Amino acid sequence: MDPVPAELGWTSYRTGTFDSWRGPEHIRKQDYVAEEVPVVLVYNTIPHVVMLTTPLNLEDFGLGFSLTEGIIRHPSEILSIKTVQRAKGVEVRMQIPEERFNNLHGKGKNMTGRTGCGLCGATTLEQAIRPTRKVGTGLVLDAHRLSAAFETMRQQQALNLLTGAVHAAAWLDPEHGITAVREDVGRHNALDKLIGALAKSGCDFSAGWLLVTSRASYEMVQKAASVGITLLAAISAPTALAISLAEDCGLTLVGFTRNDNHTIYTHPFRLQHFQESTA
Repeated sequence: MDPVPAELGWTSYRTGTFDSWRGPEHIRKQDYVAEEVPVVLVYNTIPHVVMLTTPLNLEDFGLGFSLTEGIIRHPSEILSIKTVQRAKGVEVRMQIPEERFNNLHGKGKNMTGRTGCGLCGATTLEQAIRPTRKVGTGLVLDAHRLSAAFETMRQQQALNLLTGAVHAAAWLDPEHGITAVREDVGRHNALDKLIGALAKSGCDFSAGWLLVTSRASYEMVQKAASVGITLLAAISAPTALAISLAEDCGLTLVGFTRNDNHTIYTHPFRLQHFQESTA
């Protein structure tokens, strides 16, 4: 039984026996390898883009991608969604209002997006560097709680605990802790899956915080800000362009979040540090 259920007939990982070396010691061992399959996002019967993704939570992925790429403005504009298995991949078929569908023409997305791609299909600078709305004030997060949340998140990464090969995005709720985690071989895909899951549940994106197990690239900041997320904490480094966008749109960007360490790059007022008294 696959402990990480996947979509349709696909599995989220494969097993195999491989040669492994630890220094001079050679062993043959069974290992788990994360799966990735082509997933076609189809709008109103027209294929829009092919992404390589882990075949988990694909309806969440379709909804999240549609929101963060500006294809729709509200989850209710996904009039229907279903996944259909094909011989070599999966189709996520979505029906959206004609007005939104007409806006897709000329966006140049009808091409394959690689696993790590954040700007797949963009053919102009305007498509790649899209304007991002200003985020709201949001909430203040206790820095000690941030460190604990990353540890909780790690324990909830079921597929990564098996394979060590996938990224995750998680939502930290002020009252209930980590309430949602989504995994994928692509960091942008994991984030889109999480945003889709949260949007489907009616989440207030200004009333919590986003954690990711990857670097904080420009596209990660852009996707987060596009739905109103006010704080993004990444386990690795940001890029200069990500910092610039976060500064402009008002998002708090935190990097190198490991153990009790972190670096705040923009808008530090949302991360509260309580220092012990020296008296």
